Amino acid sequence: MAESLLDVAGIGNAVVDVIAREQDKFLDDNGLTKGTMTLIDLAEAEALYAKMGPAIECSGGSAANTLAGLASLGGTAAFVGKVRDDDLGGIFRHDIRAVGVEYDTPAATDGPPTARCLVLVTPDAQRTMQTYLGACAELSPGDIDPKLIKRAKVTYLEGYLWDPPEAKKAFKKAAGIAHEAGNKVALNLSDPLCVDRHRTEFRELIGNHVDILFANETEIVSLCEVGDFNAALQEIRGLCDVAVLTRSDKGSVVITDSDIHILDAEAVDKVVDTTGAGDLYAAGFLFGLTRGCDIPTCGRLGGKAAAAIIGQFGARSEKPLADLLDF
Repeated sequence: MAESLLDVAGIGNAVVDVIAREQDKFLDDNGLTKGTMTLIDLAEAEALYAKMGPAIECSGGSAANTLAGLASLGGTAAFVGKVRDDDLGGIFRHDIRAVGVEYDTPAATDGPPTARCLVLVTPDAQRTMQTYLGACAELSPGDIDPKLIKRAKVTYLEGYLWDPPEAKKAFKKAAGIAHEAGNKVALNLSDPLCVDRHRTEFRELIGNHVDILFANETEIVSLCEVGDFNAALQEIRGLCDVAVLTRSDKGSVVITDSDIHILDAEAVDKVVDTTGAGDLYAAGFLFGLTRGCDIPTCGRLGGKAAAAIIGQFGARSEKPLADLLDF
């Protein structure tokens, strides 16, 4: 019996999020820059964790959050990412499967432990992330299953995973398989620091391997090395088929070869935690795209999914996002 098609196969960091509410003073006392993601080593991760208050532990990672959101909307998804055969690896595997996402990447039996992201949420709902990559940085081309990639309408790549050389090879292998099968490839730039480290390589990847680009305002300005967002719009046009650019409370802009769609932000009663806003926007957009919706509808779905997630604590929806479809 043939395996069923998937909407999206995502490749990214398999991370367990450890989320805690903290005051600004905690960030200052520990020399942390609010609103950014910083890579740290295992010793730093253990030292900071010891100082944190009560926390929630759940499977996370940018691409994994997007796939969880897609599944909550009623889509089908599979995740590729590396964990170790330890307690946190078990948490990750259980949680992502429990939300309806396929996950069969074999766990490493030696080497670094499972990755964890210490997420500090301040009263203004900003999240500051300190990430130890651990086992997820060990992803290699051998972890890419061609049968899985061929099943997916879209293969979604997480920019956070671009650092390790073997992961870069895995991305390009997956992109090649997807295109040979006539499917699409999407990339999320993930973070301005990722863009700063890999600007030239990202531009090459987008120009040669990516059909759909996701980025926020800061990331796209950095990628294009221009002074403002409007200049970046002109620079990015034509580099890929679709560029999806999010702008927080200013909404989003989606650029195609023929059109520029400007979409207002969706209303939010109260912003509780901005963790996962970009990830969930991508989930909504890809859900619409894989169902043949037009670009404005895809953007509205993305905006609604993002609005839902920032009104709660954490990057996984507390209620089925399928409720958002009636609009």
